[in-house]
Amino acid sequence: MIDLIRTRRSIRRFSDQPLETQQVDLLVEALLRAPSSRNHNPWQFVLVDDRALLEQLASAKQHGSEFLKGAALAVVICADETTSDVWVEDCSIAAILLQMTAQSLGLGSCWAQIRKRQHDMQTTAEQFVQQLLGLPQRLRVASIIGIGHPAEKRQPLAADKLEYGKLSHNRYQQPWSAAAEMRDSARDCP
Repeated sequence: MIDLIRTRRSIRRFSDQPLETQQVDLLVEALLRAPSSRNHNPWQFVLVDDRALLEQLASAKQHGSEFLKGAALAVVICADETTSDVWVEDCSIAAILLQMTAQSLGLGSCWAQIRKRQHDMQTTAEQFVQQLLGLPQRLRVASIIGIGHPAEKRQPLAADKLEYGKLSHNRYQQPWSAAAEMRDSARDCP
């Protein structure tokens, strides 16, 4: 797992190659196995592979969703907010599991934040996606994950660029002594 974490990068350019049925099945399984608070599973997922819908989803927000038009699959991560007060967290967990599963399959992915973003001056990105996909208002849209075969290669973040200064030991801003050791051993990692 650590190798997947080390090499995962946001991929915004995809080839035209479609996903295999088995790949989609594994992505779906990962979504449905996502943990949730008190096992309420408030999430709902809309899998979009229709090119015309992907084009429209690419304009869901003012900036940062354009890459969806090139994705082979977009997974709209939604939740019934009446089922759980921590639906945002539950959706986030499902989204990262989806991205890590995509990475394990040799696929690329990228997260498009929808919640608390604007489509235009009058419409939120969430309202736009709800209307486009026919979602009931109680289903809140957290994000959209675009997935496909990468058409770009991004270098992993170098281990010596990790923000070890954000670690504290027992109390806030008390340096974690192992951070120096980790920095030293990280030089051997990509």
